[in-house]
Amino acid sequence: MGVVIGAQMYTLREFCKTPEDLENSLTRVAKMGYKAVQLSGVCEYDADWMKALLDRLGLVAPVTHTAPKKLLEDLDKVIADHKIFGAPYIGLGAAPRILSKEEPIPSLTEVWNDFLRDFTPVVKKISEAGLRFFYHHHAAEFVKLPDGRLFIDALCEQFTPEELGIIVDTYWVQAGGADPAAWIRKLNGRIKCIHFKDMAYSREDRGPHMAAIGDGNINWESVFAAVRDCDIEYAFVEQDKCYGEDPFDCLERSLKFIRAAGFAD
Repeated sequence: MGVVIGAQMYTLREFCKTPEDLENSLTRVAKMGYKAVQLSGVCEYDADWMKALLDRLGLVAPVTHTAPKKLLEDLDKVIADHKIFGAPYIGLGAAPRILSKEEPIPSLTEVWNDFLRDFTPVVKKISEAGLRFFYHHHAAEFVKLPDGRLFIDALCEQFTPEELGIIVDTYWVQAGGADPAAWIRKLNGRIKCIHFKDMAYSREDRGPHMAAIGDGNINWESVFAAVRDCDIEYAFVEQDKCYGEDPFDCLERSLKFIRAAGFAD
């Protein structure tokens, strides 16, 4: 079985603010041809309701992005809910404060030490429950700690692959000054889920934009080859910002490109 192509629901977060809207959005995603979703940025939902909805639509939701507060304060329920709707992977969008807009910006050492203090018990408990914690990076994880290690490397040295996986995000790897395909290969064994996200240059904003897959400049040929060579199970299309375009249209266009490239059925 090849890699399953999914939709990262964070792309559609503005259309998932109520259970009714969430159901409608999941229905549209399934009709496009996506086979999986990552539940992220959506409204609160009952786990049994979600399980029934996914089954009816022929979707799976193997991974989430779960709010840090829930992981720290209500982990037992988080674990139980994931087991109900069949998600073996519990994801965190980023280490708290690593994307902080505080003034002054917290040092990377502070962020690292806070993460280890707060989340080591979370990672261990999730592992003991038979599930797996997954960390989603941004560009900041490609900055070096004072000891010379990249934040993302330090994470992998701190926890075993069975305890902690990495959700590689192609856009954020490139934004961090690194090569997405090279990091996919480097982290093989820790990646079960990946984010396909393109990067384009905007003349209007004079800087990078997130784009539908194929509309930007990520080397998708090398990314697809790397994913095929690794033991990755799910690739989730994500576009955090659509810059006035309909995000449903962006997701559909991305899937068409992926299929035309021969990466998905």
